[in-house]
Amino acid sequence: MRRLRRLVRAVVPFPRDLSLAWSTIKGRRGGFVGSFIAIVAGSAVITACGILLVSGLGTGVTPERYGGAAVLLGGAQSFWLDESAEVRYSERVTLPADKVAAVAAVPGVRAAIGDVNVEVSLLAPDGHTVAGPNGFPVLGHGWSAAALGPFRLRDGHAPSAPDEVVLDVDLAARGDVSLGATVQLVVGSLPSSYRVVGLAVAPGDGLDRQSAVFVTDDEATTLSGRPDRVDAIGVLAAPGVVPEQLAERITAAVPGVVAHTGAGRGDVEFLDVGDARSLVVETAASFGGTMVLIVVFVVASTLALSVRQRRRELALLRAIGATPQQIHRMIGAEMTVVSSVGAVVGAIPGVLLAFVMRGVFVLAGVMPPDFQMRVGLLPVLASLVLCVLSARLAGWLVARRLARVSPVEALGDAAIEPKKFGRVRVAVGVLLIPLGLLLTWGNVAAPGDSAADTAGSAVLLFVVALGCLGPLLLRGALALFGSGLNRQSTASGFLAQTNARANWRRLSTATTPLAMGVTLAAVQVFGASTTMAGAQHQIEEGLRADHVVTASSGAGVSPEVVDAVRGVAGVAVATPVARMRVLLTFPSEDSTSTKVFAAQGVTPERLPETMDLGVNEGDIAELRGDAVALSRIVAETVRAKVGETVELRLGDGTVVTPRVVAIYENGLGFGDVTLPHDLVVAHTTARVSSAVLIRSVDGTDPTALTGALRGAVERYPTVQVGDREAFLTTSGSGGSGDWALNLLFQTVLLGYIAIAVVNTLVMATAARVREFASLRLIGASRDQLRAMMNGEARIVIFSTLLFGLLATVPPLIGISLGLTRSPVPRISLTGLIAIVALTIALSWGAIRMATRYAMRQALIDAIGGRE
Repeated sequence: MRRLRRLVRAVVPFPRDLSLAWSTIKGRRGGFVGSFIAIVAGSAVITACGILLVSGLGTGVTPERYGGAAVLLGGAQSFWLDESAEVRYSERVTLPADKVAAVAAVPGVRAAIGDVNVEVSLLAPDGHTVAGPNGFPVLGHGWSAAALGPFRLRDGHAPSAPDEVVLDVDLAARGDVSLGATVQLVVGSLPSSYRVVGLAVAPGDGLDRQSAVFVTDDEATTLSGRPDRVDAIGVLAAPGVVPEQLAERITAAVPGVVAHTGAGRGDVEFLDVGDARSLVVETAASFGGTMVLIVVFVVASTLALSVRQRRRELALLRAIGATPQQIHRMIGAEMTVVSSVGAVVGAIPGVLLAFVMRGVFVLAGVMPPDFQMRVGLLPVLASLVLCVLSARLAGWLVARRLARVSPVEALGDAAIEPKKFGRVRVAVGVLLIPLGLLLTWGNVAAPGDSAADTAGSAVLLFVVALGCLGPLLLRGALALFGSGLNRQSTASGFLAQTNARANWRRLSTATTPLAMGVTLAAVQVFGASTTMAGAQHQIEEGLRADHVVTASSGAGVSPEVVDAVRGVAGVAVATPVARMRVLLTFPSEDSTSTKVFAAQGVTPERLPETMDLGVNEGDIAELRGDAVALSRIVAETVRAKVGETVELRLGDGTVVTPRVVAIYENGLGFGDVTLPHDLVVAHTTARVSSAVLIRSVDGTDPTALTGALRGAVERYPTVQVGDREAFLTTSGSGGSGDWALNLLFQTVLLGYIAIAVVNTLVMATAARVREFASLRLIGASRDQLRAMMNGEARIVIFSTLLFGLLATVPPLIGISLGLTRSPVPRISLTGLIAIVALTIALSWGAIRMATRYAMRQALIDAIGGRE
């Protein structure tokens, strides 16, 4: 019991401790401002991540067409890596059509209705395309699915013949289509004429994320191309049946279906909503956890500087009898007050930051614009608890050393800045450098990590090494370059150089974290520029086609179009290209791992004439049936060789085990996995190609061939003919928006580091009031003091850029070698200028601002003040 009371007293400060802490904070506002700002910024980021996490777990988009269904059944749209991590399939996972009858037989089910979603392009009688609301698609369904809305007929009657269609009233109004008019529905590339026999009113406030057209059930099945599959099953409950209980009853009786009720029905109706929820939860949780650790380190660094400025006071307390426990309690109480207030203050900008991050998600294309945010008290409370615990931990780490030394040693420490440097810290920093070099250049990537991934991760080792060795590196840089940065012949140059050499530890508290930020930013920016340049080079060199056939809408290119262009005189090769994302499962250590890769489907006949993949091993001509070709990066990642089989999950969740027939180099430009075209098309939602690459016969007039191709596809209204540049808009490695999310989180992280650095510089400079006053009293002018601080700023800027950019060299070389086999990374000049400019602005601006503040006091007041 006594030990428990001690533990509680150590963790939870008593009211008198808080009162004393508040008195200390009021008396030393300047010493606590840095910690307060660091906690406010950390609280804002943690609150934003919490809001995103809660929004991903509890919100989404309200169902529209399925609003009348008590329970909505869909396929397993995710592959679960473990109990807490999932990967969403890129295509819709369908259900067997015979599940409808099995669901209908479950007690409590009034009706079970299977539905198919067929994306169509609607052409009005005058030939123009009628788009859905806000750029969302137009979807075709069987008329029986109208009861799931429920939709009601305002005019006309339900479709009863294959050529009859019912439009929702908003879609008809946008296209100025009246009852009895003839319209065309284009599925893929194929147009068919239909007579409008009815206009239906959507439930509630109408359709905001789609437009609906209804045909007969048999016609909808024909248009879908999957007579034995349905996209979803809507369940109408019997009177008095609770939806949640009915969902449990259905899943127990009918295996292989996933039941959704309430807002979760929107995940089945809109796949982008489910994708966004999964992504938001994963990224917010991982980045929020990282930020908690960063807050601990930043607050500990800021608090360490504050404690160092109070070392005389704390040493005196130890000398007059204060115990280590009392020192811990005092600093802990101070951090409790500062962190609790800072966490509450930071919650307000945290809410704004959450909506900014949501905006970036939307711009990156990984979150729908109407995704709802849930702002509640829980994220604020979680941020408060995490910030207080982080600050208390940081305070304990800082107070530990001072509380352990004897009073005599404490007073001795307070007299001068300590010169000793921890041996363990130096040893760790030195050992991390060769380990990082081994990971970047040693080709030691573990299964599941490519050489580029390993090199990119190794930057953390160099960042930690910078953190450990930063003060010593600064001391060495001062010895080597100090005289070149400041002229010793001038008084200000002499003072700047002498101050920097005497107080290199203090100066390193700013240079070290700023150099770490430069390293992280440079690797992120230059790694991305290297990747994009490599992809651009590969696709420009590897694309051999003269012409490209694409679709003007998202409907794609049907197989009939491929046959049409192959018959045009002057066409030597026509290669259809289809795209999806696949999941590749492979052995990793004692278990298995699964990763997502961009895949394409092509026909192997004369493929090198339209698309040169740069085959290193095997024969791409064998890409038929159960075959697959992998990029070198993927083959190295999963340890696959030609002739072996791999386990793939296609975009709709279908598992295949194809044999590797080729390994190629140009995966950045064309996709990491290449499969037979028919296999990819059969497992995409739209069942169409994204483009057709055309190579002309030698000597064919390009203009004449363009005209002939346009004539051949004239009967396909959504198809267009372009040059090879048109393929660039449909190529690439998935367009998942990962680069934008990485940039977002790196920006937030580096922004927080920047706040911490400015904090440190301002605190360290503003605390030199007595020093500036002493120099003024012995004859130094204000201009000389400003020149001295400008000299120190030059040292900070030079050292930061030197250490930060040098630490990026090994990772960038490793990334470039892994991606392109070239040791020369692509350096973005704009990115480099931005990094240098930001470093100068942060360092020079903070020092100049703090210097002006420190020299505002009258000399007599400053020299008489405490340190």
